[in-house]
Amino acid sequence: MQRVTVDDIKQNPLKYLNQVEAGESFVIVQADKAIAELKPITSTNKQLRPFGLCAGEFTVPDNFDELLPEEIVNVFEGR
Repeated sequence: MQRVTVDDIKQNPLKYLNQVEAGESFVIVQADKAIAELKPITSTNKQLRPFGLCAGEFTVPDNFDELLPEEIVNVFEGR
């Protein structure tokens, strides 16, 4: 990974942005101290999960929405 100074980036930001777009990464340094990393964004295109992916694999009990017993609530609330 290349090291680039803040001043280098200030002088020609498009040069470095074009290189990042092409897949390169840089460590940005100021006074010989690394302060940031400039790198391409990885794809955020996540494929949607199909509807009903787990259909039939489990059932929700009829009492799912009922209140928990008081001793369990007390444990969760630290009593």
